[in-house]
Amino acid sequence: MKKPKSLQSSGSRETFLIFIVVACGIMATLSVNLFNQSASDPSEANIGESTRSDQPRSVPEKVPSVKLTDVPLATGTEPMEKLFVQSGCAVCHTIPGIAPALGREGPRLVLGTNGPLRLADPQYQGTATTVREYIQESILNPGAYVVPGYSDRVMPRWYGTRLNALALNRIAEYLENVKE
Repeated sequence: MKKPKSLQSSGSRETFLIFIVVACGIMATLSVNLFNQSASDPSEANIGESTRSDQPRSVPEKVPSVKLTDVPLATGTEPMEKLFVQSGCAVCHTIPGIAPALGREGPRLVLGTNGPLRLADPQYQGTATTVREYIQESILNPGAYVVPGYSDRVMPRWYGTRLNALALNRIAEYLENVKE
């Protein structure tokens, strides 16, 4: 039986909306970081004020640039659902209990159930000994174990560098308790 056209495109629409939410989160974080950086730099306090012509105006020697990769995806202080959306997990993974997390590119994250099975799999090449360590390792070193049926390059190698310790810990704490 063929799905109605409106239902066929809903998955693409949801993925697009999740992408937009993640992009907005990144932009908001970037703008907050830039605002906080300039507000806390006293050497920039006089910029825009009129100065006497006989006194040279101080100009910073080098203005630091902020790259997108310098901005964390999440701080770890967000509500759980927002943490998974801002971190980008919801784009690729289905995560029970996280409504927007309906991705199909990565495996379903029910690690309270299948984490122990993955640690026991002879194909597992990592160093983790607990489910929590396995989750953290999967984020920081995605190639340590690739779930059968999924590509080794779905999980970005840089992904773990964009999460701080609090965000990583909260994600692992949540996922180690998700069961089928």
